[in-house]
Amino acid sequence: MRTAALGRSGIQISEVGLGCMTLPADRAEAVRIIREAVDLGITFFDTADLYGQGMNEEVVGEALAPVRQRVVIATKVGNRFEPGKPGWTWDPSPAYIERAIEASLRRLRTDYIDLYQLHGGTMEDPFDEIVALMERFVEKGIIRAYGISSIRPNVIRRYLNGSNIATIMMQYSLLDRRPEEWFPEIEAKGVGVIARGPVASGWLSGKKAPKPDDTYLGYGAADLARAPQILRQIAPDRTPAQAAIQFSVAPSAVCCAVPGASRMAQLGENAEAGKLPPLTDAHMARLREAYPANVYTDHRPT
Repeated sequence: MRTAALGRSGIQISEVGLGCMTLPADRAEAVRIIREAVDLGITFFDTADLYGQGMNEEVVGEALAPVRQRVVIATKVGNRFEPGKPGWTWDPSPAYIERAIEASLRRLRTDYIDLYQLHGGTMEDPFDEIVALMERFVEKGIIRAYGISSIRPNVIRRYLNGSNIATIMMQYSLLDRRPEEWFPEIEAKGVGVIARGPVASGWLSGKKAPKPDDTYLGYGAADLARAPQILRQIAPDRTPAQAAIQFSVAPSAVCCAVPGASRMAQLGENAEAGKLPPLTDAHMARLREAYPANVYTDHRPT
């Protein structure tokens, strides 16, 4: 498995990680998938306190406890929920984050978190207080690095210019090239991009057929059906899902992709993408020509 630095943190991670949100509901099977991921060379695992109202963190903690020193655990905070009650509210207040991190540490069965991410963000958040708190967490050894998970350019720029974030998690795939506009600015700050959704909710895997009214970020059913075919044509020596994952990690700004996996076979296919030869510049040029970059239209800096 190829490795990369987790932004400016210097922490080394596998190029392909595991996004834990889509693990199966069966706890024993979810634990088996995570442990198999470790055996396949995956060292980066991303979860959030919101997923399953903490249950996802518990599963990750149980699975990784025996190998804690060999893996990198990322989780997220900011979406406040009450156990047993539906829905959540956005609460990035330092008071809430301080309570939330204690709960995450307990559920993850660890005394430190490798990467602690703000799970969203708005321009109305108490920015200076959040950054100061994250820096204190780093100083105390509670976290090794911090980042944000956001697709809002104005929020991204605020953190790039006013904090020591190591990473930004962004949805990025052949069908969602909006982050590319911001890659130079992100990379210039030494920050790494974590690509979530590299197979675009499964549309790039070729394993589900779009219905006539299906859409994805403005693409219609015909575009969705064509995408895995193009991936097969351009990179016939790998599956469409593997080519899609490799597309998402090809830019130098990206340090890792975190596809999900609900089955062992899917996990194995995804992990292999980090071991096969990378896509060439010629591959990338043809794919970019087939699906030109779109851009964010909202929350742009003024």
